[in-house]
Amino acid sequence: MGGKTEDQIPTDVYLSFVRSLYGNRMTLRAGMVAHVTICMLIFIKVRDPAYIAFGVAIFTIWLGRLYSVKRFDKVVFTEDDRETIARWERVYIAGTGLATLMLGAMNGYAFLVTRDVFAQTAVLSVTLSAMVSVVGRNFGSKTNVNVITLAAGLPIMVSLFLVGNIYMAVLALLIVPLIVTTRAMANGVREFLYDNVISHREIAIIADRFNTALNNMPHGLFMLDSANRIVVANRKAAELLKVPNREALRNHTLNAVLRFGVHRSVVSADQAKIIQRQLDALIDGRESRALVYFSDDLYLEFSAKRRSDKGVVLIFEDVTARVRAEEKIVYMARYDSLTGLANRGYFSEIVEKSVKEMGDEEKYALVVLDLDDFKHVNDTSGHLTGDRLLCALAARLNGIVDDRMTLSRFGGDEFVIFVRDVRNTQQIDEMMAGLFDSLRGTYLVDGNKIFVSMSAGVVIGTKSEFRLDDMQIKADLALYETKHNEKDSWTIFAEEMDDKYTRRQKLKAALREAVRDKAFTVAYQPMFTADTIQIACCEALSRWYHPEFGAVSPADYIPLAEEMGIVSELTRHMLNVACRDCASWTNGASVSVNLSANDLRSHDIVDMVMDALESTGLSADRLQVEVTESAFVQDATKAKAILTDLRAKGVTIAIDDFGTGYSSLSYLNVLPLNKIKIDRSFVSDITNDERTLKLLRGVVHLSRELGLEIVVEGVETEDQLELIRSTNSADLIQGFIFGMPMPCSGIIALTESTSGHKNLSPAEVKQRAEDAVRM
Repeated sequence: MGGKTEDQIPTDVYLSFVRSLYGNRMTLRAGMVAHVTICMLIFIKVRDPAYIAFGVAIFTIWLGRLYSVKRFDKVVFTEDDRETIARWERVYIAGTGLATLMLGAMNGYAFLVTRDVFAQTAVLSVTLSAMVSVVGRNFGSKTNVNVITLAAGLPIMVSLFLVGNIYMAVLALLIVPLIVTTRAMANGVREFLYDNVISHREIAIIADRFNTALNNMPHGLFMLDSANRIVVANRKAAELLKVPNREALRNHTLNAVLRFGVHRSVVSADQAKIIQRQLDALIDGRESRALVYFSDDLYLEFSAKRRSDKGVVLIFEDVTARVRAEEKIVYMARYDSLTGLANRGYFSEIVEKSVKEMGDEEKYALVVLDLDDFKHVNDTSGHLTGDRLLCALAARLNGIVDDRMTLSRFGGDEFVIFVRDVRNTQQIDEMMAGLFDSLRGTYLVDGNKIFVSMSAGVVIGTKSEFRLDDMQIKADLALYETKHNEKDSWTIFAEEMDDKYTRRQKLKAALREAVRDKAFTVAYQPMFTADTIQIACCEALSRWYHPEFGAVSPADYIPLAEEMGIVSELTRHMLNVACRDCASWTNGASVSVNLSANDLRSHDIVDMVMDALESTGLSADRLQVEVTESAFVQDATKAKAILTDLRAKGVTIAIDDFGTGYSSLSYLNVLPLNKIKIDRSFVSDITNDERTLKLLRGVVHLSRELGLEIVVEGVETEDQLELIRSTNSADLIQGFIFGMPMPCSGIIALTESTSGHKNLSPAEVKQRAEDAVRM
């Protein structure tokens, strides 16, 4: 006990020691019988009634001790009632002390009074045996050990000394080591038992803590012995494996547990074999982890660690949620979130794998499919409707593609199809015809009936020439060709398209450089008054000549500039040059500059116009900007706000190419317009078709009712001019009848040559224009 006193011993251990004192009642009775019998034998031998008295005293003490034992049995002890335990220890010590002291007194009486050898020997024997018995049954109390050894030993020593015999005195001294040895033995037994009790307690505490920790683990745990039998299984393990009683797992192999799972339909027999192989690989050390599939609702991940005794610890956890999350991440990484079709990356993986499996001569086709005018659907019906239309189209595509085809959505309204086992172009044409017939038609989306047509580009190739990026570029070129020529159709790639693409890329690079270097010139197309044939305004037209490409048409490079996002810089250049040139015209004519749809997406165009006017000193009322109806399709509200701001600053606003857009009349009503420029399509046939003339006059009448100035474009013959003038269908006239566009110097010269000459004929004006250009 490490020198601990009773106060330092844990109460429950203290109680167990005291209980041991009261425990063995048979030895107590046997001791009383032996002692009383000795008293009677000595009395018979020596006839001294004192021994009768000793016997009666011993029996009385025994009765008292027996009574205390019975009372002790009825006491209910609590762990914190240390004082009660100590009191009962003192009661026991008092009883043993009296009994032992009585034996010591008998020794004194036998040696000093009776002086009979038998009496002396008998009394000494029972007393020493009583003292030694402390080791066997009275060790539980240190105080009790001291009391017994001293109460028995000291009277013997005193008696032997008082005999007066030297030998007896030596014998008395030898009692001392017996007392010391007995005390040491008793205390040693007590300390040994104490240490064992404490160790047992600590082991029990550790075991309880281990058991608590083990059964509160979020993971399942199996501890296997060297024969791969389960020796420890926690509660989570039984729960994950759906075993009702975890104790049933002990001493069984994993194979037996799996068979039990098969019996209870937790896993199938085939699954059990697969799982067994996976776990064997873990236990043998061939794998460190194993993801084990039990069912769609249960994935367990096992890990193994070998123990020093050649056993194995298996730890496993439910990773179903993680597997589901990983599957979702993989799905999101591979599939388009809107349509559920393979995305660009996953499509590339599938196609590249498919091409590797192809024969060297096997042909394939890559189809790029694009919806016609899908942007119009988004603009008129909303992006949500557009998304649902794409989903409906994807669902229909999924329903018609076969095993040879791999389908993907690359983004926007672009779908891509990879087709294996292609024989020839005729087969592709037949496939595309069937595809278009299935997809083309009216879709009902959110109550809207939307007619869908599409355009496609197709490229055919073989395994040896496969490179997906190149194939896609070629299919895109074929698609571009389709859209350029005729929508609602498809085009199979031809090599000359590649040449067009190369030229287009070179043209883009050259255009960017030209915009940066301001390499554009400006030509002006005059607008003449209908009555006096005088120059009232000139439309500024950009011209670009390139050393390699020659004179590039605005119809080619302006859409390209819009696509590249650099058209605003071209507009800035045109504004600056046009305003500068107009400021040099002395007749007060105005200049007109075209704005693109891109220009009307940002309010920066207002600053750009005002900077041009301020830097050149041109009055705002001499600048006119022209916009086409296509500029209002994307964001009519913003475009209207920009034009309203420009008009408020004094700039004239004209709508160009009127009559070729979607909703011309509504624009006349809502936009802040000053002028309307009627497209040449209203003029080209007015001399031959009375209906066309009536349409022109109707538009003119409506425009004048709205307070708009009328410009008629595309007038090329004198008959057209005469008819327009006679019907008063124009305020200004523009067209090749008066000549071709000319530089600023030509406008100045023509203005001077026509100034003051009213009612010149168109031929005279055209001749003077040609002369002005040559000057």
